[in-house]
Amino acid sequence: MPTALTRQVDRLIPAARQGRISRLRRGLEKEGLRVDPDGHIAQTPHPWALGSKLTHPHITTDYSEALLEYITPVYSQPREALSFMADLHRYSYRYLGDELIWPGSMPARLSGNESIPIADYGTSNVGKMKKVYRKGLDVRYGRIMQAIAGVHYNVSLADDMWQALRELDGAAATPFNDYRSTRYFGLIRHFRRHSWLLLYLFGASPAIDKSFLDKHALPGGKVPEKLKMLDGQTYFAPYATTLRMSDLGYQNKVQAQLKICFNSLSNYVNTLRHAISSPWPDYEKLGVKVTDESGETHWQQLNANILQIENEYYSDIRPKRVTRHNETPSQALEARGVEYIEVRCLDLNPFDALGITETQMRFMDTFLMWCLLSDSPWISDEECDRLDDNRRLVVERGRDPALRLLNDGDACSIAQWGGQIFAEMAEVSRLLDAMEDGSPHAEALQALAPLLESPELTPSGRLLTRLQVNQESLSDAMLALAKQQQAEFMAQPASQRAREALLEQLVETSHQQQQDIEQADTQSFDAFLDDYFSRARESRISSSLASGAAS
Repeated sequence: MPTALTRQVDRLIPAARQGRISRLRRGLEKEGLRVDPDGHIAQTPHPWALGSKLTHPHITTDYSEALLEYITPVYSQPREALSFMADLHRYSYRYLGDELIWPGSMPARLSGNESIPIADYGTSNVGKMKKVYRKGLDVRYGRIMQAIAGVHYNVSLADDMWQALRELDGAAATPFNDYRSTRYFGLIRHFRRHSWLLLYLFGASPAIDKSFLDKHALPGGKVPEKLKMLDGQTYFAPYATTLRMSDLGYQNKVQAQLKICFNSLSNYVNTLRHAISSPWPDYEKLGVKVTDESGETHWQQLNANILQIENEYYSDIRPKRVTRHNETPSQALEARGVEYIEVRCLDLNPFDALGITETQMRFMDTFLMWCLLSDSPWISDEECDRLDDNRRLVVERGRDPALRLLNDGDACSIAQWGGQIFAEMAEVSRLLDAMEDGSPHAEALQALAPLLESPELTPSGRLLTRLQVNQESLSDAMLALAKQQQAEFMAQPASQRAREALLEQLVETSHQQQQDIEQADTQSFDAFLDDYFSRARESRISSSLASGAAS
């Protein structure tokens, strides 16, 4: 008997074959540390020849001056996004000298907290805010945690796909933005129930360099019991998939208490707004402004609230909307609804020079479309705790054959539960492949299915096998991969001459834009922040959007 998912797919396929609905659209954001030839984090400033970090649309930095961040435009074909990403790497390597781009998520060889230079965005108020925010992350969590890198996968559906889904749901009377936001939050809830599968399949950080366990990163400099020494320079967790997503990575106990609710847009925004306006005692003790020995006062953090700004909230997935001038992320969501989804739980794939492959992207598209089309009831607090337990178990023990996860009260192995998910995703691949020449989504599922029964084939398994067989330290292995990938990029011409010319022009344009912003500032930094946070506390949610998101 056909399932509800199968019936939805069957009803959408004719429109897909007739070209009446468009492909998914996606963009990539990829981080990567600059390192010196010995694998130590670079102490040099962001190269001038790569443009302004503040205004360049495709080449910027994340937390650190040394943490490159590449951003592609939005494309309807994965290979086009990958081609643009490759050209960003090729262009950068022309100006990096002997520096390399680190291919792993866990950072390179460090020399303590201060060895990670905080990114500087110039003298404008918005540039100062970005730097003070990063200083706040330092005093709250330390810089070492902020040197971790990953891939963010941004996906949206075209309006014609949303219209087709609306018709199937009989929701023509529901305002478009309300309907889209409600369905996106259903996707997010299903994602949260099953994101452990992505951590298992794509986790690639089962080990860390010894220098990551600096005394500033762990209280008392203690080594967690789950870590074992591999070679004198490398710690690893025998069955871990992604230490980046563990309590060693982007996690903190204060945020864990927030219990961000993804059941509706209004609940999500209200919880975030509470966090950015509620003081936290420990952060108040740190002080917002501090006076040095010379009597000069410096900003140490933007405020003493649970979150300085919304971007400080760490999560596997976020609802997003492009902001307008003088608009916060929450206000953009409230005013016009969810525009796209940002997936944030993907490690860099160290075995691929771009950090992600087309097969991974095709799988991600199928997984996210499966999340959208599947039934996704609201998540209770009790279920939320169970989801967190499943996630933690896969992060720390995902390749353990004895591991069992809880699926509606039943204990399941990853192979068993994953096999069920793959079978359902195969139905969705029929829909996505109806818009393609060939069957790339079905082929992606076929390529990754063997990993369910063979943990050693996962990126985390492959990496640990390499370290053990070659008797390499993690940093030596990553350095060797970085040099290999550098050689590949240097040997390849740009995929498009016009794109190379565009990147050259953006360098000059971005520096001029930063200069214009700096010259146009008339407010003091204090007044600028007062205005920003007064806007952040405002609620612009309309009654129709609130009711639509909560239904």
